[in-house]
Amino acid sequence: MRAMNTIPATLAIHGGAGTILRETTLPAVEQAYLDALQDILRAGEQLLARGAPALEVVVECVRLLEENERFNAGRGAVYTADATHELDASVMDGHTRRAGAVAGLRSTRNPVRAARAVMEASGHVMLIGAAADAFAAAQGLEQVSPDWFGTPERLAQLRRAQGVGTAAILDHDGAQPPLDERHKFGTVGAVALDAHGRLAAATSTGGMTNKHPGRVGDSPILGAGCYADGTVAVSCTGTGEAFMRVLAAHEMSAQMRYLGRSLAEAGRDVVDTLLPAVAGQGGLIAVSHTGEICLPFNTEGMYRGWVRCGQAPEARIFR
Repeated sequence: MRAMNTIPATLAIHGGAGTILRETTLPAVEQAYLDALQDILRAGEQLLARGAPALEVVVECVRLLEENERFNAGRGAVYTADATHELDASVMDGHTRRAGAVAGLRSTRNPVRAARAVMEASGHVMLIGAAADAFAAAQGLEQVSPDWFGTPERLAQLRRAQGVGTAAILDHDGAQPPLDERHKFGTVGAVALDAHGRLAAATSTGGMTNKHPGRVGDSPILGAGCYADGTVAVSCTGTGEAFMRVLAAHEMSAQMRYLGRSLAEAGRDVVDTLLPAVAGQGGLIAVSHTGEICLPFNTEGMYRGWVRCGQAPEARIFR
């Protein structure tokens, strides 16, 4: 049996990044987002305290984020230009480097669970579209009507985007959100270090409002929007094409392993230097094998939270 780690088990989650509108934010709405993040962190911390592996913890935390329509993943996912939903997700186990990803799902209730099933039961790393939904169904994962993912607020956002000729809007334009939802990057994710020193990451998204059908961003791309190895676990949120171009998640590990940089140093370089060089906006969450946490972003805010086993969770939106 693997020896217990002396470093406290650690968890971080995110629910997207974007432009701050503190002056128009209703305190009750801001608190509702913070409460949602803290509730999910508590659920994850309880799993870690029972000795659950990091992979199980990040999948469950992302599943809970997918179930909360405030965030753009699963229930409450944004619409494509064709008024449909196409959902993406990925998971990676840092201890084994096993990974799974799905793209363009339309009927699997929890894409993150489908990504895990791909990792564990398909013999592949990524499945897409109707075949991925069929595979998930064959694995016993719950299927729903495609309209289950939508909400009136998401549909109204699509109609507004199409009405003004906007090519695509990042995340949703809900009622009184803490962040300006026209400039908010809609992805959710979780990273964890468990009691045995194992790392894992998971990321899930509904994509971009009014996106071209078939568009795939960084969330299901290993090394771009999600990555874990023996050094670090990373989940990203932002302008997906930019995160793919700089391989943002893998870059964190590479800088730490090859340049000897700390987690914080690598995070700041990726977010403040590499991403802006290709017009990239957003942020990431990461936890290292030594239990360090960093949650950098180059936007005005990011839905984020963290907890160490045995401690109270912390959640933030603004700087």
